[in-house]
Amino acid sequence: MSHLIFRRYRPCDARDVSQLFREVYGDHYVQPDVYLPNMISQHIADGRWKSMLAVDDVRVLGHAALCHEASPQTAELALSVVHPAAQGHSIATRLGRELLLQAGPLGFTSVLIKQVTHHPYTQRMAANIGFHSTGVLPDYVPSPFAEPHPETIVMGCHLVEGHARPLPDIPWPERYRGFMQHLCSLFGTHPETTTPPAMPLQITQHHHRFDIVIHRLTKRLLEQIRQLPGHWMISTQLALSQHFAEDLHSLTRLGFTFTGLMPKPGSHGWFALFHRGAQPRHLNLHCPYMQQLHDDLQRNTESLGSARSAA
Repeated sequence: MSHLIFRRYRPCDARDVSQLFREVYGDHYVQPDVYLPNMISQHIADGRWKSMLAVDDVRVLGHAALCHEASPQTAELALSVVHPAAQGHSIATRLGRELLLQAGPLGFTSVLIKQVTHHPYTQRMAANIGFHSTGVLPDYVPSPFAEPHPETIVMGCHLVEGHARPLPDIPWPERYRGFMQHLCSLFGTHPETTTPPAMPLQITQHHHRFDIVIHRLTKRLLEQIRQLPGHWMISTQLALSQHFAEDLHSLTRLGFTFTGLMPKPGSHGWFALFHRGAQPRHLNLHCPYMQQLHDDLQRNTESLGSARSAA
């Protein structure tokens, strides 16, 4: 391989970056913007993407970016792609590490990553550069690898030096106590003495899945969720609070499985993730806590399906 150079994106790179995604993913990449070089240039010019490239004397061989939309404090390390001819040279790792070094000076307090589970490389890379896996997002996006089933994602979080995102200091249910104490050791805790601003209740459809965002789970809302169609695959983001044990019990009775945590938009707070329904699949995940969450979901989904068949 020719000598590699790692550098920031230049305006003349848009077409080569787009071609790189085509060569690696064909027509199946989940972010369609990469297929239009003008869109790449627009995102860079607007400051939504901060891209780094790996190039040799001939072409662009690697790309990754810090992306942000609504939250000015949080970015996502995304759009990571390496040409097959250059794989095995830690290019994704080097690009990711350089972008994390830039995150603080750019004003971000945390960086997220969505790790694919079709292969183990993204998960290993994320762990190597300082991300901590916090939750599983089952059947999250159409497969970028032309597989028939959607891709399950593992959420990871990296805190920029000097910043914190503590969890509430509350009792954790026995089943997930080890996992939650692990996250508390990484992100710290704080006494829950104030009520965070209320978020509006939201429900949106993404392909085959319905996403619900909830600030506080009330008896009335639980009854309404219970009456939703039983065949719907539902992913719920519920504000993590002192009511977690009660919420876990209530949603479990409705067929939901706890699948971890993810940071709320902004610089404070967490969502607890719950999911109902999933494609049956076996995954070998890098993080043992994520493996437990995935296995619980698979087991509960199978039991729920058997109960419906017998009814």
